[in-house]
Amino acid sequence: MVLATSIIAAPVSGNLISSEVEQPATGVVEPGATGPRVIRAQILLACARFSPGEIDGRYGGDLIIAVKGYQENHGLKPTGVVDAEMWKLLDAHTGPLLTTYTISAADVKGPYEKIPKTAAEQAKMKWMGYESPEEGLGEKFHMSPKLLAELNPGKKLDTAGEQIIVANVERSPARRASRVVISKSKRTVTAYGSADKVLAQYPATLGGEHDPLPIGNWKIMSIVRYPWFNWDPVHFWNVDPKKAAEKLPPGPRNPVGLVWMGLSKEHYGIHGTEDPGHVRQGASYGCIRLTNWDVVDLSHMVVKGTPVVAEE
Repeated sequence: MVLATSIIAAPVSGNLISSEVEQPATGVVEPGATGPRVIRAQILLACARFSPGEIDGRYGGDLIIAVKGYQENHGLKPTGVVDAEMWKLLDAHTGPLLTTYTISAADVKGPYEKIPKTAAEQAKMKWMGYESPEEGLGEKFHMSPKLLAELNPGKKLDTAGEQIIVANVERSPARRASRVVISKSKRTVTAYGSADKVLAQYPATLGGEHDPLPIGNWKIMSIVRYPWFNWDPVHFWNVDPKKAAEKLPPGPRNPVGLVWMGLSKEHYGIHGTEDPGHVRQGASYGCIRLTNWDVVDLSHMVVKGTPVVAEE
């Protein structure tokens, strides 16, 4: 997902929250924490490709996965607590963590419409897009719409030409992954490069009680961007099997999001989500679900035939 050229990668002058985010942090940040230091940790981890999921200023389950993964990868004890030792490593990142973005005409054009609840109604749509400009802007910058509004009090997020403060989440181009490992116990998807170097780690939803993660050795068989979704009740344990199958149109609010990477295990794949704020807080139907920005990032690291290991 490429960010628009109207981003100004320079320090911003904003409210108290944005000022505190840019200041080097002191003290610990641990599960349950909220506020500017959490936002700072989330953005720094996102830039390091240890994805915290949606940047929302709250230390929840996705962030603890990112923190522990970063700590393990840097030889630190995986406590899940961002302490002085970890801050020192994170703060080696250069450049502003927040930046200014000018809302474009494309950002507000839409179409924006509410996604119907039933598959039958969804199938009538031409595009399963965002329900509001705020939602689209939040996803563009990996942020919750709520945090985006808090960083921009008084700003009109549905108006072209408005300058707003956003997370500076641009990253260097992705490198080619030699393999992808899906860990059920850690609830992560990790891309490895040459010499088994960690290229990226993402929090994930990995199946549930009725449709568990398929443990084993697989391969990427297809990479489909803006996929259509074949909704068939036979693949869902909690759906009336008498309901008609439907073909749902593409878009960021399609059930599999912006990318589908099909595995050699039939009917299983790594894909995006229509609800980035709840990647780990529900069960997928056996597949591997990431945020849309994370699945887009991963899709540029793999090719058809890339090995995928699903482990306990």
